[in-house]
Amino acid sequence: MVITTAQLFGRPAPRLIDQKMLAGMRPGSVVIDMAVEGGGNVKGSELDKVTEINGVRVLGFGNLPGRFAETASQMYSSNLGNFVEHFWDKKTKVFNLNRNDEIMKGALITHDGEIVSEMYKSIANK
Repeated sequence: MVITTAQLFGRPAPRLIDQKMLAGMRPGSVVIDMAVEGGGNVKGSELDKVTEINGVRVLGFGNLPGRFAETASQMYSSNLGNFVEHFWDKKTKVFNLNRNDEIMKGALITHDGEIVSEMYKSIANK
């Protein structure tokens, strides 16, 4: 089983699996395209359909996390907890806003009333 989840804000999902890759999989293999609503990571996936390509089943269910809300909420809360813990200074009991950290650079959108995210700056300036 292969699960693809790559989605980009404001842009089509990147194509990760093409026809040649699907043809190289064993018949009966299953691919889940969680980015189908954004154009899909898998060539041939279709929104809210199960398609069969060269014997490989491609599942393109929209809003898959919404179909598993409890599990998705647990995963989100775990990710959020790990994020905070990464920047938490146990000694001083303070959240360390390290703007030079790669994770923080990808997560921080605004700071002190300014847009600091390069991606959001480019969107805001259009």
